[in-house]
Amino acid sequence: MKSSAQLLLKIQNEFCGEIIKKNIDGISHEESMVFPNGEANCINWIFGHLIFVRNAILEMLGEKPVWKNSDFAFYERGSKPLDHVEKFLEFDHLKIYFEESQTRLQIAFEKQKEIPAEKMSDFAALSLHEIYHSGQLGYVRPLLGKEGAIK
Repeated sequence: MKSSAQLLLKIQNEFCGEIIKKNIDGISHEESMVFPNGEANCINWIFGHLIFVRNAILEMLGEKPVWKNSDFAFYERGSKPLDHVEKFLEFDHLKIYFEESQTRLQIAFEKQKEIPAEKMSDFAALSLHEIYHSGQLGYVRPLLGKEGAIK
């Protein structure tokens, strides 16, 4: 039987994955590159950043990341997105990486016999991080003239 913490992380990943997909639905590449107010993070960066951090979760679970993070450091926390716009991936490519991360995470959570207690605070922080940024995606939608996806 899976631990309660492990089951919670798996279910939370499922829910977040669905929220993220809803919040990016109907967003074009051009729209994903709009920096609200000329400086707030664009959807492309937020989405790429989520994938970047999901790689850390995959590695914590002993799994292979979906990309080599050093090749995509412009999506890392602390990077200055406005300085790296020309490096951002096409939005459809990000969607493919995201789907791969979702699949790998679900498999990894299922395969785990137990989540080590010493890693639980890291998993909790990274789960909160994903919730935070999935909300940002939803917040930017109306700024692009899109209807809210979560009702």
